[in-house]
Amino acid sequence: MSSPDISVVICVYTEDRWEDILAAVSSVRAQSHPALETLLVVDHNQALLDRLSQEYKETREVRVLANAGPRGLSAGRNTGIAASYGEVIAFLDDDAVAERDWLRHFAAAYADPRVMAVGGRTMPVWASGRRPAWFPEEFDWVVGCTYKGLPPGRVPVRNVLGGNASFRRTAFDAAGGFATGIGRDGDKRPLGCEETELCIRLTRARPDAILLIDDRAVIHHRVPAAREHFAYFRTRTYAEGLSKALVARSVGADKGLESERRYTTRVLPAGVARGLRDALLARPGGAGRAAAIVAGVVTAAGGYVLGSVRARRGGPTFSVVEIEGVPGDEGAAA
Repeated sequence: MSSPDISVVICVYTEDRWEDILAAVSSVRAQSHPALETLLVVDHNQALLDRLSQEYKETREVRVLANAGPRGLSAGRNTGIAASYGEVIAFLDDDAVAERDWLRHFAAAYADPRVMAVGGRTMPVWASGRRPAWFPEEFDWVVGCTYKGLPPGRVPVRNVLGGNASFRRTAFDAAGGFATGIGRDGDKRPLGCEETELCIRLTRARPDAILLIDDRAVIHHRVPAAREHFAYFRTRTYAEGLSKALVARSVGADKGLESERRYTTRVLPAGVARGLRDALLARPGGAGRAAAIVAGVVTAAGGYVLGSVRARRGGPTFSVVEIEGVPGDEGAAA
């Protein structure tokens, strides 16, 4: 079976990440399995749209598009999906760079026609040069990275992580696009979980679907200095609880919290134990890591409870977008 053509979508929103955006695009153009195209989707920022259009005006394999939907990451991704031509659509964060074989590992996994999504491993690049001593690896998802507790190798999972992920185009035909109103939308609160909700919808629409993570498909994600502090850690874990409440509202608590139950009952207690052991052995940061894990659980639980109450009272809503304009349809986006 021939390897699938892969379109890469990078959603961007601020000129503050100009150098990061250029590095992300360069890493895609250097892939051992060449991308069919790279789509830069600009989120309601005309100055950035104009600047990127000028930067890549003579580069045929890079296209610059405006987000055709409401402000936010989900609508940007949906815009990229609708405009892309690949059999597989991969997503890369705008402040990350992919290793040379990133797309090659994605492509290999799609040899099985049942595979509908493949994610990879995201490694943090700390602004300070090293991981803060108090920051537990079990909570690396706070900074958009692969966290301790995920199984190694190429393994089935409930959901992939959105900043380093790919989907077969037919997955969107079956389940629709990313839901708007769950993930980041330009608000200061760092919400998430839009890819979790999509993956659960996908496996409901296609019970035979296989979703994988291959830890050889590696990207390196920059963690800015502001996200190395406990204040951001607390804000992000609280926002995760709010987001999980929306996911549970969409797909039910049983499926929406399936992976989280194992994480909170097995992975996190083991992390606390390691932190306390390190503290007893006078290793730097042990007590801080144990305390951060407990604090993260408490703040996430608080966000979930408040989000659940708001949902019952008719709080924030979201909508699932049907992807239109894909290649082969009338009116395909250019």
